[in-house]
Amino acid sequence: MNIVDSSGWLAYFADEPNAKHFFTPLNDSASLVVPTVTIYEVFKVILRESKENEALQAVVAMQKGTVVDLTTTLAIAASKLSLKHNLPMAESIILATANEFNATLWTQDSDFKNMGGVKYFPKK
Repeated sequence: MNIVDSSGWLAYFADEPNAKHFFTPLNDSASLVVPTVTIYEVFKVILRESKENEALQAVVAMQKGTVVDLTTTLAIAASKLSLKHNLPMAESIILATANEFNATLWTQDSDFKNMGGVKYFPKK
């Protein structure tokens, strides 16, 4: 299983130099897990920088994976991870979801730089 965090999705949609690193997990929708907080972050950025139609098209693409809602269990796990790793809320929810699904987390976010189970690609 794979999770691509918001930075990876945004690189992919904007065809940034690091987009190539996210092709493999994003093109395997059967193994792709998408936390709803990732949809929130991606929609917000694209809406701010473009048009609502483009933001909605991104959401449709994201929904090809298995969308995972924030449950009480995930929220508690995320809170613990946030304190343990000093992570912001969204990142801790994404990490908790990755742990729950035993998924590899694909990211450009330096908050995850030295964590196990993470494929980190520095932003270019």
